[in-house]
Amino acid sequence: MVDVSRLKFLESHEWVRLEDKMATVGVSDFAQKEISDIVYVELPKVGQSVKQKDSCMVIESVKAAFDIYAPLSGKVTEINARVNREPQIVNQSPYEEGWLYKLEITDSSELENLMDYST
Repeated sequence: MVDVSRLKFLESHEWVRLEDKMATVGVSDFAQKEISDIVYVELPKVGQSVKQKDSCMVIESVKAAFDIYAPLSGKVTEINARVNREPQIVNQSPYEEGWLYKLEITDSSELENLMDYST
């Protein structure tokens, strides 16, 4: 089980879990509830460079499409292909099985722009 108190968050409810210069990215439990029934996920491409707070992917629900923003700048190193086949896994397990992509971060000072779970 993921300890959410150790995650960092963007104001738009994307989370990041750090392991050295690597970061795993997903959407918060609050965000997945607001989005509701997820039916499609357009993940970034492996090798794609992303910039903090820029839209880098889309999640579609039965209600609408939602831009998902990069919590940190870097290069996408891995995607969670399971969410392509089973997009509802983001609703069911947003912090564990429903992670979206992994990122090699390029500017660790950007961590200062992120919030803790308690804020």
